[in-house]
Amino acid sequence: MVAPAGPAPVAPGRSPRVAARQADARRRILEAARVVVAEQGFAAAQVAVVASVAEVATGTIYRHFPSKASLFSEVLRVVCVRELEVVHAVAAEHGRSATDRIGDAVATFVDRALRGDGLAYAVIAEPMDPAVDQVRLEARAGLAQAFAGLIQEGVDSGEFAEQDARIRGAAIVGAFLEGVVAPLAERAVRPADRDAISGEIARFCQAAVAGPPPPTGQDRA
Repeated sequence: MVAPAGPAPVAPGRSPRVAARQADARRRILEAARVVVAEQGFAAAQVAVVASVAEVATGTIYRHFPSKASLFSEVLRVVCVRELEVVHAVAAEHGRSATDRIGDAVATFVDRALRGDGLAYAVIAEPMDPAVDQVRLEARAGLAQAFAGLIQEGVDSGEFAEQDARIRGAAIVGAFLEGVVAPLAERAVRPADRDAISGEIARFCQAAVAGPPPPTGQDRA
């Protein structure tokens, strides 16, 4: 699971006013970097452009983030943590069937991705520096774990047939992430189309785990 991004460490002896000013600069840098990535993607985004948008000196960015990769890794981490929190919130709605929660979690994620437009495309599909891509891999693992937990709940309650929750949880994540790539590449998906896409992908993922059990060797004979 991806660990939530915390505030920058406070140096011993630093005054509260200086600490607050530096925390505000860090926040503005991360917000500016998010905006630049949404407009240009990770590969094209430059630290100098981020500095201009954040209204800080380029050197200020490097005091908070030692490299471009560390800056964009943190941007990606913040985005991924938020999306994982949303999925966990849906998964935690106990008293509802696992099938419904899987469908709602997928539909919510897809809808938010389609609303995210350029930023979502960069986060989900764009080639990245290996250090940045590692954050994406960790985020995917966190999503897969969340869906595996829902599938296992369904198996344990008898709602689903016996299946490998870990493998199918990862497969669901792969399916809905791949499902949004083409619509995101087109940009500016209309609300009606967004609803149709999120619903179609959600139903596909539900069917993948809630369908009839796989045939046994005897059934295939």
